[in-house]
Amino acid sequence: MLDPRLLEILACPVCKAALDYRETVLVCLQCRRHYPVKDGIPDLIAQEAGFLARVLFVCVENSCRSQMAEGFARKLGGGLIEASSAGSKPSGSIDPMAVQAMREKGIDLSGQSSKGLPESSEAWDCVVSMGCGDQCPQLPAKRRLDWEIPDPKGRPVEEFRGVRDLIEEKVRELLGSLGPSPAA
Repeated sequence: MLDPRLLEILACPVCKAALDYRETVLVCLQCRRHYPVKDGIPDLIAQEAGFLARVLFVCVENSCRSQMAEGFARKLGGGLIEASSAGSKPSGSIDPMAVQAMREKGIDLSGQSSKGLPESSEAWDCVVSMGCGDQCPQLPAKRRLDWEIPDPKGRPVEEFRGVRDLIEEKVRELLGSLGPSPAA
């Protein structure tokens, strides 16, 4: 939900006219241009502030680690991060333990799907591999990180939670280095 006070101070960056809020977009009342709103933050504010960063988390199957990292980045980034995840050999499904472990943190992965690597040649602000070594190809990025996080697939629930908590800690550190303050 967009904070209504923003409508009092925002104006169309093109014609300077007032904006109207309509569910997921701001619409200029004069020139009718549309500006997307994600998680209550208009893209035009995030972009002008220089905070909208594109981050890709990569592992082999895109069923556990990278999915959890994407979930944490979306939640903790407060709409100032465009987070995605992918796998070099996607499994086609999300590990049920990942869904359960993230639900314990208030993050729902049940609607996610295992995805392959993007085909775009546009550089990401940051690409983070989760410890897949040579199985994760180099994608265009301004910054690359390799977190060397153990694969929790098939491990006991306590170990799975430990990996989840490590990923959360790493995502918080990453968000702090990208600009916006991570959510509590």
